[in-house]
Amino acid sequence: MVWSEPGREQKTKLKSDLKMNLVVVLVMFLFCGLTLAEESPADTETTLSGYHHYVLGLQGQLGAINKKLGALENRLKETENHIEDQKRKEGYRVVFSASADGGGRIGPFKTDTTLVYNKVITNIGSAYNQHTGIFTAPVRGVYYFSFFYHAGGEYIVFLSLMKNNELVGTTSDHSSSFDTADNGGNAVFVQLQQGDHVFVRMRSNSHIWATHRFTTFNGFLVSPS
Repeated sequence: MVWSEPGREQKTKLKSDLKMNLVVVLVMFLFCGLTLAEESPADTETTLSGYHHYVLGLQGQLGAINKKLGALENRLKETENHIEDQKRKEGYRVVFSASADGGGRIGPFKTDTTLVYNKVITNIGSAYNQHTGIFTAPVRGVYYFSFFYHAGGEYIVFLSLMKNNELVGTTSDHSSSFDTADNGGNAVFVQLQQGDHVFVRMRSNSHIWATHRFTTFNGFLVSPS
């Protein structure tokens, strides 16, 4: 995409006008000198007075042109900064997908535990940490997250998607002696600020099954803002 810079034509025109006015002033002074050499003292005084007012008028015009040029340069700089900021934001690509792979059951634990999805499938932008299980937003915007589990029936399943300390989604299942295998999940769109943390918390006394990439945590940046 070619980015245009508003104000270039106006700025060029004003500079051209400024140069033209300076040329006019020089020509008028030259003409004034030649005329004064041929005029009488009285006529010379009248002519000088007229040219004095004319020069003052030109100075006022030049001052107005300089003021407009300064304003245009400020607007142009703001526009360029805005374009660069948009290009920088649009350049962010954030996509991750990871699975919990521990060769069997994880949990139950006596306390709530951050679930670590230790096998990275995709991590464009390097925003997900496979050692802590925490995703850190690199830029402000709207993100999409999904999380899925596979579990047995001996213990309950209760997973919470957390934004910092705020609950944004859950998925769960009760224990059962008849239903020996369960699958579930949830997905949300979340507005994040730069530096916000998103992770999956497993409630105490619950569990998941970590094998064959059944249990995954996924997310991507939808739109920077």
